[in-house]
Amino acid sequence: MNTIITIDGPSGAGKSTIAKLLAQKLGYTYLDTGALYRAVAWKVRHDNADPDDSGRLQDLLGKIDITLSENKIIVNGTDVTSMIRTPEISELSSKVSAVPAVRKHLFKLQREIGLKGRVVLEGRDTGTVIFPEAENKFFLDAGPEERGRRRYKELKGKSPEATLKETIDGIKTRDERDSTRQSAPLKRTDDMIYIDTSNLTIEQVIAKIMGSLKIA
Repeated sequence: MNTIITIDGPSGAGKSTIAKLLAQKLGYTYLDTGALYRAVAWKVRHDNADPDDSGRLQDLLGKIDITLSENKIIVNGTDVTSMIRTPEISELSSKVSAVPAVRKHLFKLQREIGLKGRVVLEGRDTGTVIFPEAENKFFLDAGPEERGRRRYKELKGKSPEATLKETIDGIKTRDERDSTRQSAPLKRTDDMIYIDTSNLTIEQVIAKIMGSLKIA
């Protein structure tokens, strides 16, 4: 399991950017597990389904087909890569990801991709639930205000109505939901290497990870 790298952490900690660049540097496959939950959230929104209706959600999961192709997310034949990056889908995906049936449905897909090896997975439970046996496990973090500022910079162009305060409050709300949910809560384990990215550049974070890797 030394060619499986997991990177977990809260929203805005820099997981996606770091994982993507790390995968490129190593020549590994990159898997954004959060995008899978966003894809389900998009389908829920597209079908006007109630995420709290377990029966409706179970029916939707039985018909959804998510594929990853050249860094694109395809849901039942529709390229949703850009559509799943809105604040609305982000909020809905947080709710959907707390549903055990959704996590169970996506668990198999994530394991199948990861077991091929030479992969960098990032999310909130990649090192605790998806690949607890991985030998290279990292937890990226930063204060909620710093993470909120980063997310606000991303949102300004897409959602001009977004405010910094609302973004930081949203980060804190998601932290609470992700860390207290019953199914696969976000948590840092003793075998994860902890990196606070608050005052580090992207290059410094990658250097820290590269220096800690156990790869044959």
